[in-house]
Amino acid sequence: MTTSAPRHHPATPPEEPTIVSAPPRADCIADSAGGLTFDVDVWGRPAPTGDWTAALVLRRRVADADADSDEVRLPLSPNGDGRLRAVLPSTVALPEGRWDMHVACGEDDVRRLVPGLNDLRSLVDRTPSQSTSPLAVRIPYATKHGNLSLRSWLRVPHAEAADIQVESAGITARGVLYRVQDPQAWLAGAVVEARCRRDAALVHTVPTTAEGAEFAFTLTYGPLAEVWRGGLDVWDLWLRPADGEPVRIARILDDIADKKPVFVYPTRSVTAEYAPAQAGPYYTADNDLSLRIDEREPAAR
Repeated sequence: MTTSAPRHHPATPPEEPTIVSAPPRADCIADSAGGLTFDVDVWGRPAPTGDWTAALVLRRRVADADADSDEVRLPLSPNGDGRLRAVLPSTVALPEGRWDMHVACGEDDVRRLVPGLNDLRSLVDRTPSQSTSPLAVRIPYATKHGNLSLRSWLRVPHAEAADIQVESAGITARGVLYRVQDPQAWLAGAVVEARCRRDAALVHTVPTTAEGAEFAFTLTYGPLAEVWRGGLDVWDLWLRPADGEPVRIARILDDIADKKPVFVYPTRSVTAEYAPAQAGPYYTADNDLSLRIDEREPAAR
């Protein structure tokens, strides 16, 4: 066990308030570069003229109730079939987080949008271009209240998780490194760090193998279970180069905004000195890859 950098455990932003009145609807089309085009139905309004303007308004949720949220406005213009269109290209910087989407028309109050048809096929198995600029990923989704929001990531470098094999003693996982000048040189001597959220001093390191931009590692549960003392322990997984800053391992290059309920992995029983335990991998609310160790459920009689 060694010491390392502080934990990465961002606060969870609050959920949006329930919208009572029916808001307008927006269709969305994604392109392979990560850009999004929105076509909006405006409630009984003609196309914008010199008398009024329209905009697509994105507001980022913040965990601190006293903090000011970010706001991005995109101009809406007629798309030729009676609707209004706005474009969010991948080159427009959008900080990481959840963005609630609204529409503003003239002097009317800003209205919340609901999702229409989403064509996100170009995001499935997306392969980013060879570049060192920040990787921009935006995935629109319907909130639990049925409104339209956008999940945004902005990462450089980015370690994309791929196949995860769950075994009796631990996991074997693969991934791909993006947004570095020379992936093979960056991965030479790289290790994977499992960092315990409960205690920042607890860090377990395992080696990686690499070929080109692809990397792989095996992480057993035993060393993590040795320091477990009951309750839930979460270990966040980072990819650290031999010389440089570590990168959080995540899965964001597809059309699924929330991986946690979709990619569900089995747990395995582990031997722990404190009590019977179980362990397994999972994706967090930010689609980052982590492991958890918890008390084993009693066997059914």
